[in-house]
Amino acid sequence: MDPLLPEELSRYQRHILLPEIGGHGQQMLKSARVLVIGAGGLGAPVLQYLAAAGVGTIGIVDDDGVSLSNLQRQVIHDTGTIGEKKTESAARAIARLNPHCRVVQHEARFDAHFAHDHLGRFDLLIDGSDNFATRYAAADAAEMRAIPLVTGAVGRFDGSVTVLAPHLSDAEGRQNPRYRDLFPEAPPEGLVPACAEAGIIGALTGVIGTLMAMEAIKLITGTGEPLIGRLLLYDALTAKFDTIRYRRREARA
Repeated sequence: MDPLLPEELSRYQRHILLPEIGGHGQQMLKSARVLVIGAGGLGAPVLQYLAAAGVGTIGIVDDDGVSLSNLQRQVIHDTGTIGEKKTESAARAIARLNPHCRVVQHEARFDAHFAHDHLGRFDLLIDGSDNFATRYAAADAAEMRAIPLVTGAVGRFDGSVTVLAPHLSDAEGRQNPRYRDLFPEAPPEGLVPACAEAGIIGALTGVIGTLMAMEAIKLITGTGEPLIGRLLLYDALTAKFDTIRYRRREARA
């Protein structure tokens, strides 16, 4: 791993003071290569906190542009970036926040073909997409590449986060669950309305996206217990968190 520069030692001092992170954990963050799907509501806080934490290489995959209606929740963008590609707007924001981060921009949609061509360059995948097709594609690709996946989702006033690592086993030797063990199949089209139709409270994406960033930092540094086999649920209206445990389903004969 590359040593930390004097400026980095000062920048990350509060991390380095933590026994659970320390200088070695900060070097692990610097060496990490993380691909983030989406530079929108969830992707914005994920990207900001990963950059602030000192993740060395951050990939962004998004094929959309910044619009005025995004700014209520996609806080990595601003009024001056309306009309720009989200990848470009996010990359400039990251550069202002932490010039030590290398940003790799992909103006594309994440799917199996994209994963085949690009995912091998990264060691962690974070899915902040807003549709089930991408979520299933991300889960399949991460499992195939044997890398962890942090995935989150939001509704109008609620959200969820979990971590997938089906290529690994738990402490009892059982293989960790897949995304399809949690959601066997996508709901029928139109059953779950998009935020453009149903609305969404902006700060909710900050709560869930920040939790996703925290899980990523834990995975990179080996700190704490990631949300593997656990789905964290958040209800913003009641300020309530719940956790549901799930396991790998037995294969049918």
